[in-house]
Amino acid sequence: MLTDFYEMTMSNGYFEYGFTERQAVFDMFFRKIPDEAGFAIFAGLEQLVEYLRNLEFTPDDLAYFREKGQFSEAFLEYLANFKFECDIWSVKEGTPVFPYEPVVIVKGPVIQAQLIETMVLLTINYQSLVATKANRMCRAAQGRPISEFGSRRAQSYDAAILGARAAYIGGCASTACVIADRDYRIPAVGTMAHSWVQLFDSEYEAFEKYARLYPDNCVFLVDTYNVIKSGIPNAIKVFDKILAPQGIRPKAIRIDSGDIAYLSKKARKMLDAAGYEDVKIMATNSLDEYIIRDLIVQGAKVDMFGVGENLITSKSDPVFGGVYKLAAVEKDGKFVPRIKISESIEKITTPCFKNLYRFYNKETGQAIADYVTMRDETVDTSKPITIFDPVATWKKQTLTNVTAECLLTQVFEKGRCVYKLPELEEIKAYCAHQVDTLWDEVKRFEHPHRYYVDLSSELWNNRNILLEEINNIQ
Repeated sequence: MLTDFYEMTMSNGYFEYGFTERQAVFDMFFRKIPDEAGFAIFAGLEQLVEYLRNLEFTPDDLAYFREKGQFSEAFLEYLANFKFECDIWSVKEGTPVFPYEPVVIVKGPVIQAQLIETMVLLTINYQSLVATKANRMCRAAQGRPISEFGSRRAQSYDAAILGARAAYIGGCASTACVIADRDYRIPAVGTMAHSWVQLFDSEYEAFEKYARLYPDNCVFLVDTYNVIKSGIPNAIKVFDKILAPQGIRPKAIRIDSGDIAYLSKKARKMLDAAGYEDVKIMATNSLDEYIIRDLIVQGAKVDMFGVGENLITSKSDPVFGGVYKLAAVEKDGKFVPRIKISESIEKITTPCFKNLYRFYNKETGQAIADYVTMRDETVDTSKPITIFDPVATWKKQTLTNVTAECLLTQVFEKGRCVYKLPELEEIKAYCAHQVDTLWDEVKRFEHPHRYYVDLSSELWNNRNILLEEINNIQ
């Protein structure tokens, strides 16, 4: 029922006109990468699988539709006996993906394929948005761990939980969200807020009480009053008087305001002088990838970062514009391509039942380009392969000494899940490895090199034939 109403009116229409068994192919793809980045990270497949495994209409659902007065009883009976029977192919979670390539393909009875559109987009778009943003921030941090601290600023309850999951896939080390730890085993971290420090009569007492409760997890928030004059001196006193006699080393201090670069340098000197060279410095306070990058460039002595609203909402560009478009319909036992034309060239779709490959250099293992083909095409890398820009067709490159990996894995066959969902740790590691295969030029934050997504000659010709046919009709 979490769907757009027009999915239901169209499905009712398909039913009334006898298209119940007619097969169709839909593609999910996106046109623009958030933040004008060089690539996005695909995420959310596990939740889509969970949704499709449990897809049904309850008596209450049917009563709702009956009250609307727009749906036939025969159609409601169809929904009452609804059984998902589509085939689905998808790229794996954690895969770097690019505009205009199919990341999810759905083939099956047109009513069923149409009904799931909203959830395909909702599930994939949000987690891909956050995973992409998290990966940018983690790359900016240059190996320093980032904790996801966005729960209180997320746009919903589910966004807090699934945003933490997506951020972990993108590279974050931990989360502040307890339920994300319980359900997904993402390490939950956190110690104190300013209110803890304010509650006690002195900052020293606040630190001292906390150290007695949690001696093995001492991370003090030192900016409630004054970082240099009181916060760090009080932290050092507690380290000396409470932890040192027990032989326990403190973990870290956290700075949440002020000039992080300046304060972290001063803090590092004070901690080192007191014999606490191993105590980490954590920075929080509305950070993003650019601030993190600049702090490192400025020599800030920050060992780890906590990032909230700018990550969980992808505040700088908060929409992942995935779309779901019809690519082919069955007619006389064959799939006939369908294309959407628009005055906006970027909105013209790529027709046909397709497949997606990625070329890798055999020697370096680095990704060269993606290649969208007809579904039944064979990609033979034993011979030179010439690829070309589908828009600027004179731009060509002949590939040799490459391997081709099919990026689309079958997830459902006739409505039955045939894909073993990987563990989250496996997805995270896979994501890190796949990002490493990209050229550094593609990973630039500003004006990244454009990674090419090319069409095979056969697919490109099919697209042009359809464009010509429609142009002649007009």
